[in-house]
Amino acid sequence: MTKKIFPLIFLSSVLLSIPFLVPGTGWLSLIAFVPLLWAEDMATSSGMKGFCWWHYLCFVLWNAFTTFWVCNATVGGGIFAALANAFQMSLVFGLFRWSCKSLGRGILPYLFLAFAWIAWERAYLTFLDISWPWLVLGNAFARTTDWIQWYEVTGHLGGSLWIWATNLAVFGIMKSLAAGYWKSYYIKARIFIVAGTVLLFLAPPAISLVMHPSPEELDVNSRTGSGETLEVFIAQPNIDPYNKFGGMTRAQQNELLLDLFAQAPYDSSLILLVAPETFTNDVVVNDLMSSMTVAQFDDFLAGRPNANMLVGASSHEFIHSIARPSHTARQLRDGRWFETHNSALLLDGHHNPQIFQKSKLVPGVEMIPYPAFFGRIDEWLGGPMGRNIGQEEISVLNVNEYDSLGRKTASVPVGCAVCYESVYGEYCTGYVRHGARLLTIITNDAWWKDTPGYRQHLSYASLRAIETRRWIARCGNTGISAIIDPSGRILDSTHWWQQETLSGTVGLEDGQTFFVRYGDYVGRVSMLMAALMLLAAFVRRRLYR
Repeated sequence: MTKKIFPLIFLSSVLLSIPFLVPGTGWLSLIAFVPLLWAEDMATSSGMKGFCWWHYLCFVLWNAFTTFWVCNATVGGGIFAALANAFQMSLVFGLFRWSCKSLGRGILPYLFLAFAWIAWERAYLTFLDISWPWLVLGNAFARTTDWIQWYEVTGHLGGSLWIWATNLAVFGIMKSLAAGYWKSYYIKARIFIVAGTVLLFLAPPAISLVMHPSPEELDVNSRTGSGETLEVFIAQPNIDPYNKFGGMTRAQQNELLLDLFAQAPYDSSLILLVAPETFTNDVVVNDLMSSMTVAQFDDFLAGRPNANMLVGASSHEFIHSIARPSHTARQLRDGRWFETHNSALLLDGHHNPQIFQKSKLVPGVEMIPYPAFFGRIDEWLGGPMGRNIGQEEISVLNVNEYDSLGRKTASVPVGCAVCYESVYGEYCTGYVRHGARLLTIITNDAWWKDTPGYRQHLSYASLRAIETRRWIARCGNTGISAIIDPSGRILDSTHWWQQETLSGTVGLEDGQTFFVRYGDYVGRVSMLMAALMLLAAFVRRRLYR
């Protein structure tokens, strides 16, 4: 039996992985679970014991093939992420196998599997501190965007639902053929099943073609919406993050960035200069203008009244308190503590800095999950985990325009997703609900080196563009910085490990998509259905045991 099971397990892991690694292969995910489901059915029919190790192996391989690059930043974290994420996937699959004992081997447990999987993805994206939603199934189409323009209605969990629907439909036909049930179906039933399955595969891409914005809607030179545009100039300094604080001084790094920004086309148009995540580390939240970097950049902008600058910073906040102010605070001395943040600063040359604190933080690296518990463990281990904290509610930053007398004449609300935040679809809709007419992403993907990681991260930005129908200006410390239109198309981009600049005109959009207005209803419905079906399984098991 092992010789039959392993090829199926391996095939599923490969089919699940390829869409995250190879552009244009998202369609493989539509059949990727079929070999795993077939192996599970074989194992159950033969009475095979210990199949849990086989489906766990499938998910470990999938995680390892697609996210091995995390080990370039942290070996322990990369291994833990792959094993822990696979374990949670395996728990969902194990619940499905358990439900079969109560609900039978009919369609119900398979529906439960689909709903439970999407419910778990929803929990990852919304509720859990230990969150690693990189392999949400709907992300498989991030480089097949022509097929998923309907994400503006469903969000990327709609893609997860599509993947489960097609996989279960194909598996159902294969199982009925193998078991001999197919011959017993009426001809009309066979036609209905086959036609329905074909429709499942073809309808979403066809709908996507209809929903795709027209060239006129996307062309900033022939604006049909608000008609308003904004110039953006993106600087990619290409500073090695592993040598950031040893190879160059703070002053040298600032001069490097300002030399790049000096190349921007400063005319009468309002322009947004965009710098990468965590560019500087000398920012004090309590007194922003005390920072050498903030003061220097503000002076640079003072001579360019039509320019604003968005820049990432590792910032600190000093707190005077006898008692510990929070679980994440670190003590300097008696009565003096400090908190750390991953921040985005918007400067306009008028000594009026704005700040946004990254909220979706990387577990372990940036934040202590469930700090009341893990904070004690972290202290016992000597404090290896990050202790950043984010702001409680999402907010936007305003790109301001001034007249010759220094009076504000216009303001453009902009949402800034800091690195990891751009993986969270429903979270990013919050910027638009708070008025953002443009989305920006600042990141530093160089920690992962030249691996699929930074390319995957870029591709997820395309999903956010479709879901919100907003232009995106993305700045990375090094590859890939890009300008993305509301259809998810990457219009222009930089190269990996090169110092470059990128300029362009982006549209300023109004209005809200269905997904922005109503959020992740696919995930919410899936959680409800999974809970109801799990309850039904418990009740049936208790009644008929």
